[in-house]
Amino acid sequence: MRSLPEPPWVGTPPPFSTIPGLYTGLLPRRCLAYLVDVTIIAIIGLCLGVVLAIMGLLTLGLLSPVAALILALWPLTYHSLFLAGRGATPGMRLFGVEARSWDGQRLSLLQAVIVTILFYVSVSLTAWLVLLMALFNERGRTLHDILANTLVVRSPG
Repeated sequence: MRSLPEPPWVGTPPPFSTIPGLYTGLLPRRCLAYLVDVTIIAIIGLCLGVVLAIMGLLTLGLLSPVAALILALWPLTYHSLFLAGRGATPGMRLFGVEARSWDGQRLSLLQAVIVTILFYVSVSLTAWLVLLMALFNERGRTLHDILANTLVVRSPG
């Protein structure tokens, strides 16, 4: 998958009527991409957990609080670094979507951390119902996209 040019637009993103391909089919692609990412996070998290558990045993439990923190921050780190770096997680790249700031730029690390935290908080509080919001706006934005001033669009190619 190619990524969008830098930036693909300047200022307000183009409306759906101008470039409908930029926004079509986003919600199923985003959900499938998240399933891929959760699988990757779980596999790496499991391996990391085993290593940290062994290290915890070797340190007679002294490392356990640090290990718990590392495991808790692993999903946040995964999403934030990929969104800030390439504009998409591996799952998003697989399904041809990428995240941009409202003005078309790539996400800064701070913006990626904010959108990731907002995603996990909103999903945990609403049991995924927050994603239904994407069905009711032409750009397919969810609550965490709006609050973080981001936009997910289709990648070209």
